[in-house]
Parts: sequence; C-alpha cells; structure tokens
Amino acid sequence: MSAVPAVKTDNPYIDFWNAVLVPKFNTWRHILAGGLQRHSEKVFPALPLRAGDRVLDVGCGWGDTAIELARRVGPAGSVVGLDCCNAFLEAGRADAKTAGLTNLTFVEADVQTHPFKPVYDFCFSRFGTQFFENPVSGLRNMRQALRPGGLMTMIVWRERADNPWLILSKEILLRYLPAVKEDAATCGPGPFSMTDTEVVTKQLQIAGYTDAQFERIDAEVFVGRDLDEAVAFQLAIGPAGEVYREAGKLAERRHDELVAALKAELKAFVRPEGVMMNSSSWMVTARNPG
Repeated sequence: MSAVPAVKTDNPYIDFWNAVLVPKFNTWRHILAGGLQRHSEKVFPALPLRAGDRVLDVGCGWGDTAIELARRVGPAGSVVGLDCCNAFLEAGRADAKTAGLTNLTFVEADVQTHPFKPVYDFCFSRFGTQFFENPVSGLRNMRQALRPGGLMTMIVWRERADNPWLILSKEILLRYLPAVKEDAATCGPGPFSMTDTEVVTKQLQIAGYTDAQFERIDAEVFVGRDLDEAVAFQLAIGPAGEVYREAGKLAERRHDELVAALKAELKAFVRPEGVMMNSSSWMVTARNPG
C-alpha cells in the first residue's frame, strides 16, 4: 500500500487522525483489526441484512466490516464504506479488489457533514461514532442517509472498568507520568464517550431515531503475540499511548522503567495464543421512523 500524504482539513480532529494516528494504526493493524473483529463477529450474525440491501458503513477504517457487509448483501446489494482517513481506505480498496467484490465502494468524507441521500436500508458503525466531534450531528446525518424505517447499528465501548485492554496500561503509566493536559491535541471525544446508555439514548432521540436498544457484547481481545509486543502496542495506541506521547522527553527518559512496570502487570494476561485481555462493548440499534 503506497503512502499518500494527508491533506490538511478545517477539522483538527480529522487532521490529528491523519497526521498522528493513521501511521500508528497501520503499524498495529494486525492487533487492532483482529481485536475489533471479535466484537463484530458476535454482532454480524444478528444483523437484519437481506440480499439486495443498500448499506452504509460509517468510520469503516481498513474496510474489513464493509467487505463482510458486501458479502452478506450479495451482488444485488451495495455497500459504501465511509471514513475521513484516505490512508485507511486505500487498504480497503486493495482488499476489496483482492476479494473480487464489485458491490463495494469507499468514500473519503466526514460523516457529520457529508450530503447523504436517504437511500440506505441499513447503516453500520464499529467503534466510529464515539469519536464524533458533535455526536448528535453525526448521528442525525447517519439517520438522514437511511430510508424511512431503515435501521442503524453501532458498536461502542462500554465502561472503562470493563475494558482493561484500553485502560489498565494507562493507569500504570500515570504512576510515573503526568496526566494528559486538557488542551492536548486529540482525535475527538474518545473511546469512552458513549458508555452511558441514558446519554446515548437521548442523543439518538434528539437525532430523530426511535426504538433505541442496547445489547452487551463481551470478548477477549488479542493485544500482542508476546509481552514485548503487547507493551509496545500499549505505548503506541489508545489511552496509554496518549499519556506516553504527551509526556515527551520524560517518557523517553523513563522508557525502560515504564516497560518493566507494564510487563509486570500484563504478564497475568499471557495465554498460549498470545496476550489476551477482556473488553466489553454495546451493540446499539435504533430506527429511522421516516
């Protein structure tokens, strides 16, 4: 996959994704895609998809969910995978071509402002909506992409305590490094912005949806083939990676100490197949009443 320089936008969150996070995510794709897939694998069998459906996949990233959706709706259906980071979409286009799929296209756009037409039967998002700068605006625009009666399903992370794979390493690093400042550059509200079902229900109502439902999904996720890889992953990605990145020179000076502390904690999660940690998400469904 060739690297294409990110085009600067008027959205600092998107610029942060393109400049800072996309290279890191691409490096750790084998862990991130594999871990997230364990949640979509539990969700996909229950999705009310029919042959011939038109589907929108929001925040599709590398396109693995869009590819699976395209297979499920068949050649009579169609899928549009949408993401704000073209470097992710390059991978999706390449994988879709390898898979021989002709009913899947990828679009680089901001879902909060993209001018959708109400033509989709189903809208899906796996861990994308929690990064919306304006959740109600993004959710409303997704609803406006649906035909009357169309269904939206999104997967979002549950509480921090139920996701040690995302939060434990951060807690360890904060014993040695300062907390991230409020004015630090960021990719948006973050992975835990949609944990509260009452808040999300209200957001969905304001955005015009009805029939909001929540189903808990639990899964062990792979965070490294061994302790060394698991620690390197945690220092690069997610809440712990943010603490490490923002600490700058201090983190570099204390690097060996931080690695030792993380290894001491993460060794409890070593399994024959690698380092595995608990995670938990909500599968949220809601309907466009038309």
